[in-house]
Amino acid sequence: MKAIADPDNALGRGLAALRDQFKVPAGFPPEVLAAANDAATRQPTAHADRTAMRFVTLDPASSTDLDQAFAIQAAGSDLLLHYAIADVAWFVDDGGPIDAEAWTRGETLYLPDGKAPLYPPVLSQGAASLLPDGPRPAVVFTVRVASDGGVKLDGAERAVIRSQAKLAYETVTDADTPPGFAELARRIAAAEDSRGAARVDPPQQEVDAVPGGGYELAFRPYTPSEERNAALSLATNMAIADALQAHHTGLFRVMAEPDAGAIGRLRHTAAAFGLNWPGATPLEQFERTLDATDPRQAAFMLAIRRAGRGASYVPYKEGVVPWHAAMAATYAHGTAPLRRLADRYVVMATLAVANGQPVSEVVSDAFAKLPQVMARADALAGRVERAVVDLAETVLLRGQVGAIFPAVVTDLDERGARMQLTDLPVVARVDAKNVTPGDTMRVRLTAVDPVQWALHFDRVN
Repeated sequence: MKAIADPDNALGRGLAALRDQFKVPAGFPPEVLAAANDAATRQPTAHADRTAMRFVTLDPASSTDLDQAFAIQAAGSDLLLHYAIADVAWFVDDGGPIDAEAWTRGETLYLPDGKAPLYPPVLSQGAASLLPDGPRPAVVFTVRVASDGGVKLDGAERAVIRSQAKLAYETVTDADTPPGFAELARRIAAAEDSRGAARVDPPQQEVDAVPGGGYELAFRPYTPSEERNAALSLATNMAIADALQAHHTGLFRVMAEPDAGAIGRLRHTAAAFGLNWPGATPLEQFERTLDATDPRQAAFMLAIRRAGRGASYVPYKEGVVPWHAAMAATYAHGTAPLRRLADRYVVMATLAVANGQPVSEVVSDAFAKLPQVMARADALAGRVERAVVDLAETVLLRGQVGAIFPAVVTDLDERGARMQLTDLPVVARVDAKNVTPGDTMRVRLTAVDPVQWALHFDRVN
């Protein structure tokens, strides 16, 4: 983690320029805001009363767009996960101005100086968000989690819930969470191991605003509470996907496995990092042994992620089982409708099939159109995220041209070597010959380009 000294607001100006470059929306058209303000006053009329259940939320402390709340109940040897998802469809009329704007955006864009939300804040951070300041409409999925981690959708209903606590990853304790939270997460993790899942969650390079002003650049590993919370979404999304597939409908998240060539390159990378990957051990088994807190192992986790062929969305197709190789399962996105457009339709389809109702034509038609829309939105979010980090790196190092830094080579590609500075959370490229991943070296910062937000390094022999 490194604080960024920015006395002349170069980072602030850069973020403004970045917003212009990527056409990040600064607000919402008047007709969208008017429709959202009107929708925010709607009272639930098709919802069961579940306010007596103890739901809580668990998110970053600063989050206000809360998609999920959860309660856990024992049922013999099973655990029942009651996963409440923001009922966005209750507030958004199909074909209305809020809906049309959401189809243009696709997903929320997150920047350190403020987000560009998918829906107007009066909904996404107010009436539709599962905040603990009053009852909220939700779609509650009940997922049965067996002792071996197997999951099944037991039911879905529209319900009014009341969150009892807004818990934060940074400060939550076991006593704050519902009984069964840790055990449920353990079961899901055990099921992942047994089916050979290969989820890789390396530390993320992030730029965040800090209280009192300023920013920091950091590599942040997932906290234990965040990993447990992710297990709840994973369980629900798998149960949703199975239910939709069984009813011949849905929109699924798919990902192909790394091909043989990629596996071969990863083996060379592991050897260069000094990691012992036995020849008879498949990748999905080896990567479950990696420790994200070890720099070389974390770098190898990043290499695994880049070796995959990327995830995408596909609608249901007769005779085809949609497959997500990293999850080793049929998988859907349905638990973040405030932040992803596709999730709203997955939620509504699941609500229908769980209650023996036909999926509406509007939802079925959306499934055919969403893959292209979400691919465009995901690509934009990725470009914005990378540009923010590039900008922060240039501001962090702009006064250190000529300085020498220790670094480690993380991977190689057709453009040369990628490295991570050892003492700073900075990833960059360097023109270095005859190096392999895992090699240590010293590099000199030769130039900082404040226009292209780029750093230029030379290897010091």
